[in-house]
Amino acid sequence: MALSEARDIGRPSGRRWLVFVVAFLLGLAGLALVAGGFLLLTLGGSAYYLVAGLAMFISAVMLVLRSPWALLLYALLVVGTLAWAVAEIGLDWWQLVPRGDVVFVFGVLLSLPWVFRSLTRASPVPLRTGVMALAASLVLAAIVGIAALVTPDGNEWTHGLAWRGGPAPASLAAQDGDWPAYGGTSAGQRFSPLAQITPANVGRLERVWTFHTGDHPRPGDPNEFTNEVTPIEVGDTLYTCTPHDIVYALDPETGAVRWKYDPRIRVSPNLQHLTCRGVSYARVAGADCPERIFLATNDARLIALDPRTGRLCQGFGKAGQLDLWAGMPHVQDGWYQLTSPPLVTRGKVVLAGAIYDNAAVTMPSGVIRAFDAATGRLVWNFDPGNPTDTAPIAPGQSYVPSTPNSWSMSAADDALGLIYVPMGNGAIDQWGGNRSPETERYTATILALDADTGKERWHFQTVHHDLWDMDVPAQPALVDLDIPGKGRVPALVQSTKTGNIFVLDRRTGQPLLPVVEKPVPGGPAPGDHLSPTQPFSAASFFPRVPIREKDMWGVTPFDQLACRLGFRHLRYDGPFTPPSLQGSIVFPGNFGVMDWGGMAIDPIRQVAFAHPNYMAFVDKLVPQEKIKRETRGPSGGSDLKGQEEGLNPNRGAPFAVLLNPFLSEVGLPCQAPPWGYVAGMDLRTGKVAWHRINGTIRDESPLPLPIRMGVPSLGGPMVTRGGVAFLGSTLDYYLRAYDMRTGKTLWRSRLSAGAQASPMSYWSNASGRQFVVVMAGGHRSLGTQLGDELVAYALPKAG
Repeated sequence: MALSEARDIGRPSGRRWLVFVVAFLLGLAGLALVAGGFLLLTLGGSAYYLVAGLAMFISAVMLVLRSPWALLLYALLVVGTLAWAVAEIGLDWWQLVPRGDVVFVFGVLLSLPWVFRSLTRASPVPLRTGVMALAASLVLAAIVGIAALVTPDGNEWTHGLAWRGGPAPASLAAQDGDWPAYGGTSAGQRFSPLAQITPANVGRLERVWTFHTGDHPRPGDPNEFTNEVTPIEVGDTLYTCTPHDIVYALDPETGAVRWKYDPRIRVSPNLQHLTCRGVSYARVAGADCPERIFLATNDARLIALDPRTGRLCQGFGKAGQLDLWAGMPHVQDGWYQLTSPPLVTRGKVVLAGAIYDNAAVTMPSGVIRAFDAATGRLVWNFDPGNPTDTAPIAPGQSYVPSTPNSWSMSAADDALGLIYVPMGNGAIDQWGGNRSPETERYTATILALDADTGKERWHFQTVHHDLWDMDVPAQPALVDLDIPGKGRVPALVQSTKTGNIFVLDRRTGQPLLPVVEKPVPGGPAPGDHLSPTQPFSAASFFPRVPIREKDMWGVTPFDQLACRLGFRHLRYDGPFTPPSLQGSIVFPGNFGVMDWGGMAIDPIRQVAFAHPNYMAFVDKLVPQEKIKRETRGPSGGSDLKGQEEGLNPNRGAPFAVLLNPFLSEVGLPCQAPPWGYVAGMDLRTGKVAWHRINGTIRDESPLPLPIRMGVPSLGGPMVTRGGVAFLGSTLDYYLRAYDMRTGKTLWRSRLSAGAQASPMSYWSNASGRQFVVVMAGGHRSLGTQLGDELVAYALPKAG
């Protein structure tokens, strides 16, 4: 024995303690992978984790025994991990790194001189051989990692949009430089006909003013406190609202307050959300207020305000207000609320309302009502449970309970005399064994009603027997399209949670681009049934492939293994896997590929700007008898937090339901990134022209690192005639501008809070500039920073 080795044995050194620490950690990691890997293998999953865990543990034992075999075996583990990872997912940086980061770090520790010099040289495997093998494996891993880092992401592509010119449609002439409705106009395109801001000068945009609403969460507010407002601008005034339904009138040039109206809403403990997405504007003949701002409130009132003073219009309803609980069954505060602006068309104010999700099978009605904009008189009501009788309900009668409701924004074609209503589900979402024929008919549909009578003209169903909370979430967009072989057709473009983009003839509801019924998984929950097929549109952002085990993600092999185990434990048979007692993966999830923000459409170039998201959820049905009394939420609540995640009681149904995003134990998505994109679509053909990763993890990670991973977004975009699109919405706090032709980010501005809202644009005569405005107010249930800032941007003043 060499003298140096004898000294090492006789005298414990810092080097030996380091070896023992490394060996202990390596062995512990190996045992964890062995346990989880064995379970995964029994479930039909990858054998890698079991093999890797054994290799780690044996390497740790050899390290304690001071055998150079530890280095050689670990080198084989590094090379094997590399080969397995590349075979599974190729050179995808974000998926490659978590598969090997822990393996690589332990390899570096083993290659430290303080570690390998403690190993004996009296071995069949020379120490030099082990050291060289391990070093070579680490160099190889680093080279592959660098290659993955510089390899273009396969989730991005750019073919460019067919860029057509031409005059603006006549419908835009009336809009001029204003933004008089939630979606720009009642057509819901989210398009500004202004062109002062262009791709060439958008980089010069600067913040002009900031207005603080002063509306923050209060004791007793629901957890889902959200700032989702899109202001409107008419004449020389900007109008906005806050989660507590406080309305402000602002100077559009400076943001100075002209008036404020506080309806002092009653915040019930049973409210599911607290939000105001906007107000509406109307001109009314022969009334005390010839112009009016309409506000629909969270405590179910419709209020008419004088846009000049903010005072109540006394000639409307009862001293300027209507009680929207009139005629409602199952009256309970918080179960029925208005979160979206009403639609104003043909002298009528049309609105439906949001019904509390998954509280009980007996809930208020999803009735759609039209009121005279001058007097507040009920003109007609479309009750989805009694669809043929639209005459105003008689005093003392009630609408049919628990019918499909419309909580989003509607659109209107005044020339055709049609209203287009995006419909959701009735009563409870994930179990439908007792739904009526009328509920089955109108669930998840686009419903076209006669504006004068409320009679149904047509409806188109986007999901049959919806058990996945796939409400039609966004305002329909009306645009005239030059469809190949059909000429110019008045179209309706509907984005959906499934990612399907349905392009319909808005006169008849017939598809202009192909829609095909495809078989979907069977196996319903006890007492329920399923549709054997579901509609899939040729225009789509639907996920291209189902989730696979290899798509499971984590920052280390350990949380990735946990996600793989979750994937194998849960039921998943592809799109439209039904909810189950086992627990089912729902992808696209309840969050939706597209939610209420929808798309923005350029009606001149006939292209759309979208921001698709890809996040899975887990739905698990729970028999009512297994729910302990203390786990139930408050009366009317969907869970202990007062939001849609967690335990939803479904009182009166055989099952409650647990709803949660598909996350790892450390709170990260189990799916690999990217999770959020921006994309451009040619609406004439439905072809996706470009698709780009969007957003960073700056505001979601412990360190503010602006790493571009593609994060989810909730809100909506806006496009301009100048060829620039604007979008906030992401989980990082920016407003961004994009080139409509390619999706390239041209400009971004840092915000103080999340901008889970949709921007808008208008012209200010005071300075001769085009303004862009967005609410940076955050979204409590998404975890983004809350705020109260309405922010306005414009180009510098000329001269």
